[in-house]
Amino acid sequence: MSKTQRFGISMPSDLLEAFDELIAEQGYPNRSEAIRDIVRNYLIEREWEAPEGEVVGTITIVYDHHTRGLESRLIQFQHDHEHIGHICCTTHVHLDHDNCVEVMVVQGKAEDVRRLADSIISTRGVKHGQLACTGVMPLKRQHHHDR
Repeated sequence: MSKTQRFGISMPSDLLEAFDELIAEQGYPNRSEAIRDIVRNYLIEREWEAPEGEVVGTITIVYDHHTRGLESRLIQFQHDHEHIGHICCTTHVHLDHDNCVEVMVVQGKAEDVRRLADSIISTRGVKHGQLACTGVMPLKRQHHHDR
């Protein structure tokens, strides 16, 4: 673990009060823990914006399973990208008679993952889809109990 350094932050008191209320609701034991997570999130977002940045995430879609050929197209996406390692695994849930939800865990370069998600989400029969990513940080992620 790297050496911890102290620094000061100045901000308006009303902003600090709102921040303290929020981090208390979220269960942070102190401001330092919350600020460390905010900085990590900011760094991860910047990495995700870089086309060559490495990301891990999920593509979640809701689709009509009656759409002809859709399920085979979804499986084909997995096989077509298998050599790159983009889709690590999937989970499939039947919501009702017509609708299913599928969650795909993906990993790869940000640009490739976005392109894959766009292709899947825009496939005929997909009613809704969303990509949620996080960066693969070069810094080792610390868990709350390790800090």
